[in-house]
Amino acid sequence: MASPQSSLDPANQRGGPEFSESKAMPQLDTLISQLVAAKRSLSSINHVWRANEIVTAARSALEESVIMSSRTGFLRRGLDNQLRLLYDVRSEVEHISFRGREGFSDALRSLDVADARLRGTLDLLRNTIVHASFRPRDEEPKSLHDFVDERGVEELHAAMKSSIDRTNAALAELDTSNREFDDELHSIKQALRHYRSATKLASSRASTASSSSSTSDSDLLALSTMPKMLQSLEGHAQEMAGLLESLVRHFDLCVTAVKHTEGGGAAARSITGDMPAEVQTSNDAMPHIGEEIHANLNAPLDPLSNSEYLEMVNVLLKDALEAEDVVMEIQDRINEMESIHEQVNAQRDVLLAISNATLEVHRHLSTLASTRLPQYISQAHNFTGVWNEENDRINTGLIELSDLHSLYDGFLNAYDSLILEVNRRSQIRSRVEKVLRDTRNKLNHLYDEDVTAREAFRVEQGDFLPSDIWPGIGRAPMQVQFLRLAGGQLEGVLQESQGPELPIEAQAAASTKPNAIDDTAEGEAIPSLPKDVIDQAYTRLKARTRAFA
Repeated sequence: MASPQSSLDPANQRGGPEFSESKAMPQLDTLISQLVAAKRSLSSINHVWRANEIVTAARSALEESVIMSSRTGFLRRGLDNQLRLLYDVRSEVEHISFRGREGFSDALRSLDVADARLRGTLDLLRNTIVHASFRPRDEEPKSLHDFVDERGVEELHAAMKSSIDRTNAALAELDTSNREFDDELHSIKQALRHYRSATKLASSRASTASSSSSTSDSDLLALSTMPKMLQSLEGHAQEMAGLLESLVRHFDLCVTAVKHTEGGGAAARSITGDMPAEVQTSNDAMPHIGEEIHANLNAPLDPLSNSEYLEMVNVLLKDALEAEDVVMEIQDRINEMESIHEQVNAQRDVLLAISNATLEVHRHLSTLASTRLPQYISQAHNFTGVWNEENDRINTGLIELSDLHSLYDGFLNAYDSLILEVNRRSQIRSRVEKVLRDTRNKLNHLYDEDVTAREAFRVEQGDFLPSDIWPGIGRAPMQVQFLRLAGGQLEGVLQESQGPELPIEAQAAASTKPNAIDDTAEGEAIPSLPKDVIDQAYTRLKARTRAFA
């Protein structure tokens, strides 16, 4: 038999106000309505079930969060060093690219300047026509460029083009590699943004949930609030189980009262016939409430006195006033648990987001370090090797371009000097001709004087001298003939002119012929140049001399 104490308040003791035996027994309809209300209040057991589910889920979320936080912390400790090393590698690769590009640009500018100077000199050679007096009469006009073999220039240009093309190809490959490297870094930055957003969200939520926490790690801050939330959920679940037990006791009391009321047994069985077979609370120490309910429903009735019956009814009616408050409290607590559960899930989701973001960064770094990063570094080394080789070739080409420019520029200077040399030789030839003319005049005068003297001697003394006294007494004076001999090569001429002298008689025989003066022999042919050609050559040489001064 149920105790007549308050079923809703465990602290309530027997001894409340009683109905006197003279008072009327309560109506069966009133008790049945209380029983129906009590049965309806037992629907709060669904909230207790839900509370049990929430506590179990919260425990799992806490365990999962601890594992994720530990794994995330382990990974994060290595990410900073890896990221710093990665950006150092990217900076060094970019420095190699910048340094190579700058050196290549300087080399190209130097090549352009040297090539422009060489081409300018070649253009001057093309525009400088060799004066016709230097060439055979039937030959087509030629420029100085016609005397230049430009195959060396073409071969040098081909070599420089090959070096430039190879360097450009290596630089293009390095640029492509660097762009791919930047794409990888962009992906990592995206992952880092996700990571920072997750940690920022975790920090804001954890700070809201626990403003007194001083830790700086967002995931640890989020994790630190979850045990308190779990404790709060467990407390609410235990309180709800206790409140449900009070509702069960009130229901049992209503069943007992109805059964002890005349005609109430059938009504009690009708009302309680669809009660659940098993109901368990979230507290493992609590009894199976459904079993208790069915045990009370099927238990035989103990006899009650009128006073005991009235006391039981009195407690029932008093508890009925509190049953609705108990149901409301269970409703409020389950609402609070749902809210806390959402916070737990939110904290778990934040930690999961941090973990996923950390894993994403770690996956990017691991993939990059194991596969593509060695290729990016190798590409930078490959460019460095190519550029060092081609830079040496380009520098050698610059020297050769400069040498060719000096050679062709010297050709221009030599041609202008040749014009001045021809002018000088022409002047010398004029002086020689003058000396020859003066000498010939003097020799002719001496010849005429000698002939006159010999003829006078023959007239005056010839009759007295026998003809055989001296065979040469009747000879005419000798005559001198000048021979123009073409000069040989200059090399060794001075040494030859200082060789052994011929005997006097031989010299006389070689240089004299009787009765003639031979001035028709060909000598050295000197081109005849106009004065303006000579003046222009002199002006050009003077300008070059000032330019190099």
